[in-house]
Amino acid sequence: MAAPDPAAVPDPDARSLITYPSAFAIKVMGEQVPGYVEAVKAIAAQFDPQFDPGSVQLRPSKGGRYLGVTVTVTATSRAQLDGLYRALSGHAMVKVVL
Repeated sequence: MAAPDPAAVPDPDARSLITYPSAFAIKVMGEQVPGYVEAVKAIAAQFDPQFDPGSVQLRPSKGGRYLGVTVTVTATSRAQLDGLYRALSGHAMVKVVL
């Protein structure tokens, strides 16, 4: 069986509404527990070597049990963002990723 022609394989980035590279904010929700924010920052840094931990924004829930963490990464491809969303969603401390 012959390998597919690379020109015939659709490029997922070509259909994207995001222009790469660009700053891309991701909102993460989890319980406000020790280590949660550091875990989110570490995952973001795995996918964006230029990630600035100082740019993280925190927003506690009204009752204080949950914490919203917004990280802004430099998005370079759809594959990078998909991997980042999977890593965040799969972390035990994370409840929701938007």
